[in-house]
Amino acid sequence: MTQSPLTIGVIGDGFMKPSFFIEAMTARLKDRPVTFREMEIGWPLNRQSTKYDPTLPVGEFVGRPEEYYGFIQGLDILVTHLAPIIGDSMDQSPQLKVIAVSRGGPVNVDMAAARARGITVINTPGRNASAVAEFTVASLLAETRNLIRGHNEVAGGTWGRTYYHYDHVGPELCELTIGIVGYGDIGTRVARLLQPFGCKIVIYDPFKELTEAEKAAGFEKADLDDLMRRCDVVTLHPRVTPETRGMISRDRIQMMKPGGYIVNTTRGQVLDYAALYDALVSGHLKGAALDTFEPEPPPMDWPLLKLPNVTLSPHIAGASRYAAVKCARMIAEDIALILDGQPPRYPCK
Repeated sequence: MTQSPLTIGVIGDGFMKPSFFIEAMTARLKDRPVTFREMEIGWPLNRQSTKYDPTLPVGEFVGRPEEYYGFIQGLDILVTHLAPIIGDSMDQSPQLKVIAVSRGGPVNVDMAAARARGITVINTPGRNASAVAEFTVASLLAETRNLIRGHNEVAGGTWGRTYYHYDHVGPELCELTIGIVGYGDIGTRVARLLQPFGCKIVIYDPFKELTEAEKAAGFEKADLDDLMRRCDVVTLHPRVTPETRGMISRDRIQMMKPGGYIVNTTRGQVLDYAALYDALVSGHLKGAALDTFEPEPPPMDWPLLKLPNVTLSPHIAGASRYAAVKCARMIAEDIALILDGQPPRYPCK
């Protein structure tokens, strides 16, 4: 692409604000002639995302494609977080050359349509990996050490000593064998954060091999069934694929040691929640920490939400200020590379 004037459109929201992208691109593109156009949609406070619509070749988006057609017209580059972008969207601007998606996977962009039109799609893998890893460890500690339950007692006016009774206190992490399912950007960070606690780390990921340093630290690989049998805690970090949907099934939950814990900060589709509920009610599992559900939002009368031995959060593990700023910088860098005729660091296939 040449130094001719460009029009870059940014569709942001209440987390990924348009100003973050514009500031990052302004700093990175410097004297290149650029006109910015911005739109901020009402997510997450005023609009819910759609997980799946069988009439569209995209997922996890906000609004309908046609709501954004007018905004897209005349753009050379489109930056989006949650807007659904399909072939008809791309046809609104025949000169569109790049679509940048500020998330780990471009699920809200029709990749086949982009390829057919010669449009480069980039994304931001690992943008919130540190945030999710920190939240995972925090959720595990909150569940095992009764943090939320203790808070609720004090806030409710009860200075009870229930959670100092031996029957109700939880373990220290140094006692536990922790199984990490999925060892990508997030899983590897979870392992590193847990290591100083002194817990034993077991990993399932058929696509990753341990480094010599990880082996020296005592990390082990295992197949999934072996991990489920051996570990006191199972924390979930795989992407959702046909192979991972429902992978933590009723049978696998039953393989776990009595008194174990499950932590889910990935997607709800990987876990059988009905089986998890039964295991928590029966006492087979001692607790769970859940940031994601299937469906989302979960029904308010869902019995799982009423159990005393779960720590719940509304899919916020990846929400940190640094993740938003880092994401904008990643996109600005890749757009600059493309404009300079170089390959981007994070192209989507």
